[in-house]
Amino acid sequence: MLAIRLPAEVENRLDALAKRTGRTKSFYAREAIIEHIEELEDLYLAEQRLEDIRAGRAKAVPLDDVMTRYDV
Repeated sequence: MLAIRLPAEVENRLDALAKRTGRTKSFYAREAIIEHIEELEDLYLAEQRLEDIRAGRAKAVPLDDVMTRYDV
């Protein structure tokens, strides 16, 4: 179970979409999460790695090394 608070404008748009299409607001919220969860995971992982590099907890890998390693 998930309960979320949305800005009024988004809630109104979601409600209107649901009414126009005969789907539930939950359907569209679920679709949005499924569509974008991977992008969010990538973003937050990249931000964490950048923080680790800046703090000296990790080192960057040169692009040439990555390309060589994966034969690209």
